[in-house]
Amino acid sequence: MPMQYKVDVLAMLKETGYNTNKIRKEKIMGEAMLQKLRSGQMVSWATLETLCLLLDCQPGDLIEFVKNTE
Repeated sequence: MPMQYKVDVLAMLKETGYNTNKIRKEKIMGEAMLQKLRSGQMVSWATLETLCLLLDCQPGDLIEFVKNTE
């Protein structure tokens, strides 16, 4: 996978007051997106935009491109 997370996004959300219960309750994102974050899978651009708004950051603060050396 050429894209990967640079940080633990769920931990960052928790630090800013957004635990998974609050995210679900306020319908910020669905369980499927939370599960993708838990497993390190890439989320949609819309979800990435939401994460950047909540965390007050840029996409490059969350993800990085890693060359495949195979």
